[in-house]
Amino acid sequence: MPKLKTHKGAAARIHVTGTGKFMRTKGGKSHLRRNKSRSAKGLYDETIPVSKSDVGRLKRLLPYSAK
Repeated sequence: MPKLKTHKGAAARIHVTGTGKFMRTKGGKSHLRRNKSRSAKGLYDETIPVSKSDVGRLKRLLPYSAK
């Protein structure tokens, strides 16, 4: 059986916790942040879990990170 390839775009955006949860950062944090309030900018810094509907797809894209 050949090795499976990791999708590098997904690997750069998603990380897996020790318990196997997929975590992502919020989008919209790269530019146009000067106009936003301090509290709105703080919301972009946290990582949030990926929705349950996307977990199956990510397990295929990141075959060796999922438990």
